[in-house]
Amino acid sequence: MVSPHPDGRAGIDAALVQRLIDAQFPQWSGLPVAPVAVDGIDNRTYRLGDAMTVRLPTAAGYAPAVAKEHHWLPRLAPSLPVAVPPVLALGEPGEGYPYQWSVRRWLRGETAALDRVEDVPRFARAVAEFVLALQRCDATGGPLAGEHTWYRGASPAHYAAATRRYLAALEGHVDTDRARAVWEAALAAPWRGEPVWFHGDIAHGNLLVADGELTAVIDFGTSGVGDPACDLVIAWGLFSGESREAFRQAVGQDAGTWARARGWSLWKSLLNLTESVGTDPARTAQELRVVEAVLADHERFGQG
Repeated sequence: MVSPHPDGRAGIDAALVQRLIDAQFPQWSGLPVAPVAVDGIDNRTYRLGDAMTVRLPTAAGYAPAVAKEHHWLPRLAPSLPVAVPPVLALGEPGEGYPYQWSVRRWLRGETAALDRVEDVPRFARAVAEFVLALQRCDATGGPLAGEHTWYRGASPAHYAAATRRYLAALEGHVDTDRARAVWEAALAAPWRGEPVWFHGDIAHGNLLVADGELTAVIDFGTSGVGDPACDLVIAWGLFSGESREAFRQAVGQDAGTWARARGWSLWKSLLNLTESVGTDPARTAQELRVVEAVLADHERFGQG
């Protein structure tokens, strides 16, 4: 991943956003600009008035997503069961800012947390319905998985060398023998289907909830067409017990896809653990729970 700017905001602030709006979209000049309460690393997001947001990539590696989302989100939206970001305008580099950027309509809701969800198994099924609806969208001409998706939708083998390093570094913190079995099973189950649409980062921070229900899915920066296995990792990242089983049953998918999904989940947790062990106990504990859930899932479903 691209490292964030040392100042934490990649040189982006409300004054820059105001200058960009004034210069390129004078019809919205004068509307108040304010940072959102929950922001990301890949992009910085600002409220523009009451009904819009401005979204700006923080580094060159994230910039290709702007044009991709601008082109594809309006085409995908009519086929999806919940809202996705409505794109209003595409901004160009200017005012010292080097990348394209976008203006979107504000979507109601808060990022998903289990205490904000009325019925977690029902929520899990709603997420599964979104994943399946996205897979059914016409993939003709869609952006094939690769660098712009951070290789989501491609083979997890792209991260094989990194995963081996993480396993070596985490000896004594995770059961590396069991983890290697999960990783090897993922590599042994290559995707052989026709490319389908995937989101690439189905995670609680990209799911919006209002009145206890899923209302929107945001941040399609890692989206593309290819292998949908990466969209199953939420099974271990957010769900457990009855809700995980509800998601599994609703989303379906074959055994090989689940094996690759476990590989994707394991890779991400190992990456996070190499950064958090010894420095962030709460994050470490959370990632260890995810790893153990993945290992147990492999032993339950992935042994033939």
